Amino acid sequence: MFRVPSRSAGVIPQPPYPSQLALQDELEAFERLKPRLAEVWDLLVHDSEKPCTTVVVPSLTLDQAELRKLDGASYYEERLLFLLIRLRNPRAHIVYVTSQPVHPDIIDYLLQHLLGVPASHARHRLTMLCAYDASPRPLTEKILERPRLLQRIRYAIPNREEAYLSVFNATPLERKLSVLLGIPLNGADPALTHLGSKSGSRKVFREAGVVCPAGFEDLRDEQDVLTALTDLRILRPGLRKAVVKLNESFSGEGNAIFHYPSGSGGIAMRRAIGKLHFIAPSERRGAYFEKFAAMGGIVEEFVAGAEVRSPSAQLRTGPRGEVVPISTHDQILGGDEGQVFLGCRFPADDEYRLAVQQTAQAVGEVLASKGVVSRMGVDFMAVRAGPEQPWVLNAIEINLRLGGTTHPFLALRFLTGGELDSATGLFATASGRPKYYRATDNLYAPRYRGLLPEDLIDIVTVNQLNFNYRTECGVLFHLIGALSQFGKLGLTAIGNSVEEADAIYQRTLEVLEAETVYG
Repeated sequence: MFRVPSRSAGVIPQPPYPSQLALQDELEAFERLKPRLAEVWDLLVHDSEKPCTTVVVPSLTLDQAELRKLDGASYYEERLLFLLIRLRNPRAHIVYVTSQPVHPDIIDYLLQHLLGVPASHARHRLTMLCAYDASPRPLTEKILERPRLLQRIRYAIPNREEAYLSVFNATPLERKLSVLLGIPLNGADPALTHLGSKSGSRKVFREAGVVCPAGFEDLRDEQDVLTALTDLRILRPGLRKAVVKLNESFSGEGNAIFHYPSGSGGIAMRRAIGKLHFIAPSERRGAYFEKFAAMGGIVEEFVAGAEVRSPSAQLRTGPRGEVVPISTHDQILGGDEGQVFLGCRFPADDEYRLAVQQTAQAVGEVLASKGVVSRMGVDFMAVRAGPEQPWVLNAIEINLRLGGTTHPFLALRFLTGGELDSATGLFATASGRPKYYRATDNLYAPRYRGLLPEDLIDIVTVNQLNFNYRTECGVLFHLIGALSQFGKLGLTAIGNSVEEADAIYQRTLEVLEAETVYG
């Protein structure tokens, strides 16, 4: 039977190949690793300068059919490069694994922004490893297929007693990788990830006493959906639209809008479900309900009002049951029916920011009581009937993973070294300045195609868009690797006010447009 090495082990034992690891042995070894996470957690929370190694495997271990809807999805592995903030600790090491090589200029671009640490010093403590596999499969799966790559990761960890595995989301694949590396997983136990599904979210909201839209969960097929839509109209007689959601979808791409017919009979409802409007343009009814049968889903009312916004909160739950607020955002939604995540603003609006933070805290406490250890996001819809009316929050979903609002906030901390004031929900730098930003993963234009990383860095430098440490304002880019092939880019524009952040964002778009006019 495979055993996690003890503290007294003087040599690194050779664990089995992934195919040789029996499930029961894996589960037992995973449980034995969990207590170690409490020790490294203290290092993470308090930014200790003690030695620590972060093994970053930014695998998007998600439904692959859903993932294919994202252009340049393989380059989303670059979003967690902001975790290089750990190298600000001069005794920290990072092992970062990707499917394809990361352009060295991208690494240099980020390391130059580490406050108080020479880029050369940080570079010596960073190990970049690569599977050299561009296939559209989870990175973790690729690693598990490559025993020698696994061994290289092990050799790059100075001391496994002071190391942990950081991932985008945790599944049985990441659990197996954790066990084979002999380091704890800093993420939700895969046995608990159902709590972050669309159905699981609704159950947690009810347990936490948090308002969520009227609806039904744990649906399995088209007949279940039709029945739920019929029952929902009985609950909400005037309802005109409802949303059907796949349990494991993301960024709104697994949603479909149902428009209620004028009649309430079964024939009218069946005709209406035949006209279900899918948010992803490539989606088809037959394929959608095949996925629905595989992963399940929900039906809930379409939240509407005179004003509708989509705030979210980030928090993390710790191995001792801690619930720590991280940030709030106003998400920027677009696409069909306003269902697709395009970007975000930090912080959320003054009028509901603290309510969002406090409500998310209640959700986090329920999850912590169930043993969830994870960074997470809780999404809401905020609605009101008019400018003088109060905002009403409806909790929409829980993401037990890193999301679209994770890396912009990491970028802010990466550049400024500041902290969130949980009493106000505002972020202040070490100098005391409050900071605001606008960020996106979806900056796209056909004319951007062909721009190499060095071209972008040249454009940014010549036009003085880089983060300025005197004013503590400027831009930090991500998804740079996707630029040349897909014409796609991510950015975080940081200012000293909402207006300044928006102005920097807009100026960046204007500069990129001007610099990509050819002929």
